[in-house]
Amino acid sequence: MKTIFESKATNTGGRSGHVESEDGVLNFDISMPNSKGKPNAKSTNPEELFAAAYSSCFAGALQVVAKEHGVADLGDFSVTATISFNTDEDGAFLEATLDSYLPTVDKETGENLINAAHEICPYSKATMDNITVHLNLLMDE
Repeated sequence: MKTIFESKATNTGGRSGHVESEDGVLNFDISMPNSKGKPNAKSTNPEELFAAAYSSCFAGALQVVAKEHGVADLGDFSVTATISFNTDEDGAFLEATLDSYLPTVDKETGENLINAAHEICPYSKATMDNITVHLNLLMDE
C-alpha cells in the first residue's frame, strides 16, 4: 500500500462543538439540526461534511471512468450527494443518494459511467455493504 496523502481534522465538543482541519481551511461550528433546521445557520454537521466529501470524490471518479470509456467531455456535469440521518428500532444509521447530472452523454452511457464510478470511488468502497447508496442519473428532458 502506498499512501498518497493524509488529511486531518479535529472535533471538540461533539455534535454541539467545533471542527477544524489541520491547515485551518475547514473551521466550522457543529450543531445537530432539528425539525426546524440548524440552530446556528453558520454551523455544519457531519452529514453535510460527508455529503460534500462524497459528491466531490464521486465526481472525480466519474472523470476517471469517462476517460476510460472514451468520453472526452462531461460538460458542465455535477454530483449532488444527499446524506440522510435515519433511525429505526436498531438505532441511527446513514443512507446516501448520489444524483449525477451528465449532460453530454446518453442514458446508457451515463448509467455505465455512474456504475463504473461507484466501483472505483474511495467513498463508495468505504460505504459498500455498510450503508445503502442510491445512484441516480439525471438527464435533460
